[in-house]
Amino acid sequence: MLTVYSDRHRLRDAKMEIHGGEIVAPFECPRRAEIILERVKYVGLGDVVEPKDYDLDPVLKVHDAGYVEFLSTCFEDWRAAGMKGEAIPICWPGRTMNSPHIPQMIEGKIGYYALASETTISEGTWEAALAAKDVALTATDHVLSGNRSAFALCRPPGHHAAMDQFGGYCFLNNAAIAAQYARDNGAARVAVLDIDFHHGNGTQNIFSRRSDVLFLSIHGDPSHAFPHFLGYADETGEGEGEGFTVNYPLAPGTPYSDWKKALIEAGDRIRDFAADLLVVSIGVDTYEGDPISFFKLTSDDFTDCGAYLAGLDLPTVFVMEGGYAVEEIGINTVNLLQGFDGAK
Repeated sequence: MLTVYSDRHRLRDAKMEIHGGEIVAPFECPRRAEIILERVKYVGLGDVVEPKDYDLDPVLKVHDAGYVEFLSTCFEDWRAAGMKGEAIPICWPGRTMNSPHIPQMIEGKIGYYALASETTISEGTWEAALAAKDVALTATDHVLSGNRSAFALCRPPGHHAAMDQFGGYCFLNNAAIAAQYARDNGAARVAVLDIDFHHGNGTQNIFSRRSDVLFLSIHGDPSHAFPHFLGYADETGEGEGEGFTVNYPLAPGTPYSDWKKALIEAGDRIRDFAADLLVVSIGVDTYEGDPISFFKLTSDDFTDCGAYLAGLDLPTVFVMEGGYAVEEIGINTVNLLQGFDGAK
């Protein structure tokens, strides 16, 4: 399997996040991608290539133009306003301040475009996010050209990035950008399967009114897990998209046997949808040792998951999302990819 990877992910090297009432080093760090790449090379998964450069057109198909402009200048605007450290929201339009007005001062603007306060925008974040979307698009082009699969080793991740909001370590929604690009380049129907521990709220937001993109997410019950306010089973899409959003929220302590039941149900929905292409948002934070999750998957379970996905018999783009048990992230990610490759 081809892996697409860019060293430019290292430009995103934030020094802080808010976790458990403390300022801590971010769980989402450059070492994550490097460990995965090391494992890809160690097992001989396949060629590793640099991404091609793409313009912003594929991004603007799924993200609001004002939001994209905000991301591109946020850190510079933060510093120009005399702020210290990394850009972080301190207030945003909650339920009692539902205003259409976008503040001009960066302190207000960052709150308008933020969905959570744990994620900062640091120097180099925008450049790394651009590289990540190039990684996803290059992998998608590889599959659209007739190859069975490709792995987009994206960092920063993307599935929490909504049409016009960032958070959960995500800025541009790499999986959504890939899915829309596939639609624009010959795939009539695309399925996006999110198997990260956390619900792919951003991807759901982008496609919830669409019937040409099926979104499915298997994740920790949001009543117990981030992002808390989206990902419940009764969310099934809106308008034309009714029935094309499928959520499988699972309880704390869920073992692989129960998790796989949801995977099989999702697979049946994908078959019924008759997708032309599958985008998989990989998150190996479902691992039993992950520090910010509560499922109980083992490293061998990821191999079995990959083999099941291969049985769907679809051209498949794998897009890297989460996974924070850093020393195991390479083994678990590559096990899934090898499970897919081994089930030819």
